[in-house]
Amino acid sequence: MHRNTAISRQRGAALVVGLVLLVVITVLAISGMNTATTELAMARNDQNYENAFQAAETGLARALTLGTFETAAGISMIGGGTTGSETYSVDIVYEKDTIVPDKAFSLGSGSGVRAYHFQATSTAVSARDPNIEADRDASAVHTQAFYIVGPQTPTIN
Repeated sequence: MHRNTAISRQRGAALVVGLVLLVVITVLAISGMNTATTELAMARNDQNYENAFQAAETGLARALTLGTFETAAGISMIGGGTTGSETYSVDIVYEKDTIVPDKAFSLGSGSGVRAYHFQATSTAVSARDPNIEADRDASAVHTQAFYIVGPQTPTIN
């Protein structure tokens, strides 16, 4: 009779242990899904920023390859475009001109050649996917200074 009492007291213990383990595994699975969802949103947002970065670079490259720059004070050249779903705008501003020394590197006298200094700023925006709420808009701004050596005239072509 002692043996039957011990067996009857253990009935259901395996069920309780199994249910507790099932709850623990379920909590771990839900936590893993939440982590994966967050990481996926972070990856999409990082890709969106990379798209904006590349669009800003494209804007600078296109603006610099145009080859026509205005040296009148206070005038800036503005251009823009799209690369896929990204938009960019470029602003090129004339800053100053400096003399270019002659062959003897005499700073007091130039050879009639000037260095025309400009600053180009490209701003790009990559809009989020409107169907995915976790996505965020991204933007990038790139600035590049450059100069052109040319004759002492008001316009460089």
